[in-house]
Amino acid sequence: MSSAALATAGGSDTTVIPIIRERGQREVFCGLTGIIWLHRKIQDAFFLVVGSRTCAHLIQSAAGVMIFAEPRFATAIIDERDLAGLADCNEELDRIVNQLLTRRPDIRLLFLVGSCPSEVIKLDLSRASSRLSKKFSPNVRVLNYSGSGIETTFTQGEDACLASMVPDLPAAPADAETSLMVVGSLADVVEDQFIRLFAALNIGPVRFFPPRHAADLAPVGKNTRYILAQPFLADTARALEERGATRIDAPFPLGVEGTTLWLKAVADVWGVSSGTFDAATATARERATRAVARYREELSGKRVFFFPDSQLEIPLARFLARELDVELVEVGTPFLHKQHLARELELMPKGVQLSEGQHVENQLDRCRAAKPDLVVCGLGLANPLEAEGMTTKWSIELVFTPIQGYDQAADLAELFARPLVRRMRLVA
Repeated sequence: MSSAALATAGGSDTTVIPIIRERGQREVFCGLTGIIWLHRKIQDAFFLVVGSRTCAHLIQSAAGVMIFAEPRFATAIIDERDLAGLADCNEELDRIVNQLLTRRPDIRLLFLVGSCPSEVIKLDLSRASSRLSKKFSPNVRVLNYSGSGIETTFTQGEDACLASMVPDLPAAPADAETSLMVVGSLADVVEDQFIRLFAALNIGPVRFFPPRHAADLAPVGKNTRYILAQPFLADTARALEERGATRIDAPFPLGVEGTTLWLKAVADVWGVSSGTFDAATATARERATRAVARYREELSGKRVFFFPDSQLEIPLARFLARELDVELVEVGTPFLHKQHLARELELMPKGVQLSEGQHVENQLDRCRAAKPDLVVCGLGLANPLEAEGMTTKWSIELVFTPIQGYDQAADLAELFARPLVRRMRLVA
């Protein structure tokens, strides 16, 4: 194949998973989309996109913000005067930030978010954030990261945001007790559930990153153990390890099995006995197993094709295959981080076809030839494929929806069952 290279990924010692590596036309959102869930998570932060009117329309449309709402994001519009060099972009940016912080004194953390237009005109947001942070310190910290859609996928916006926060994390004392940091944005309800489970396991202290409030930063150092809640945080993980933190290797907490193995990996580090672990998790695990089983009849034997989009594809595919008896036609992902996904790859069915990167025309050809029962893809592909008679699931919905943990396992199964039920009713 001229546009793809065939490689393999090792799961367990006896498992070899074929991978098609592709480079070509891509169909993804840009990293600005991450603002939609990040601005809800960090409750006293504000995200100021430095971009075009197109950037503003994207964020407004994706968030579904009504006209009378007071959201915690906005766009500083780069217009023709800026592009022509007739205006000093830094002076304009300073003016807008001054107006914003005067109007919104509740802001404690301000992100300057780069975009394709700001990068094209070489606007140095790093220097701007440093300058503004000194000006408004200690009341407001100003950080910057890139949400550009050039050669990225949309979940990398969260990765870039969290990585920008790592240098500000306080240093833990050398003699500090071992602490756990859960890394990746989780809905508050999911975070609360995990807090209760960790408490039942006598694991702590536990901190979540990003925090709900900008000032609630977890100390980090050589006694920090962190576990990823999302598979798309490679830059954040690297930054934490440079600060001395150690990653706990585990599958991701999607589905009953994934959640159990994720919690067990932490419990093993803390030396929790099997009996204590089973006692603390049994009720939630059994309840979730029963709830997921209701969807097995609807999904068992169904053939699913994943287009690369969110980087959640491999953990989601593992959940579908192992807990709902789904047949995986192809599992595409924008980037395959073998180290972070090693435990997931061990759990994947033998011989499943993986693809990394994107050449959308080739993938469409393979999808049409396979005629799967369900296609998981981005919004840009969903409507055309529906018009061709295929049943689709928007992959971005799986990022916006709370799906981690025991109590959300059945909700996750329902997200895949729903479009199939809808199709069945339409043709009935």
